[in-house]
Amino acid sequence: MSTEVASERAVLEEFVDRQRAAIAGLLDGLTEEEARARLVPSLTTPLALVTHATFVEKVWFHHRLAGRSREEVGIPETVEESFVPGDDDTIATVLTSYLAACEESRAIAAGRDLDDQLDWRGRAVNLRYLYGHMVAELARHAGHGDILVEQIRAAR
Repeated sequence: MSTEVASERAVLEEFVDRQRAAIAGLLDGLTEEEARARLVPSLTTPLALVTHATFVEKVWFHHRLAGRSREEVGIPETVEESFVPGDDDTIATVLTSYLAACEESRAIAAGRDLDDQLDWRGRAVNLRYLYGHMVAELARHAGHGDILVEQIRAAR
């Protein structure tokens, strides 16, 4: 048994990365049609969940933490728009965009301290809060996606 204890930061980053992997895994083995299948009244599809997760990475890390404008980052103004994949989007393009956004998020956060602050709707929050928020946000959507993918596979 190892006597090493992971740092708070290492634990937070590992939890976020586990959820990032769960989101990316939602598209494994699906066809393009299945990835866009709407099984609920909302815009939630497996492809839309990964598209939204890309937005979440960019809005929190690239926009809020790095201080870049939404326009510069290339994200929509509303959360609802973030659930709408483009007509030309495919599993491959959405997954590539998501993984690139995650990698850039890691690079942005790497140079920051857990106590570094960012603005969230006029309220100061720190990077520690951001990691906690990401775990909750991504885990919630990974769970939604798991259920959708289970339904898609059962219908085959």
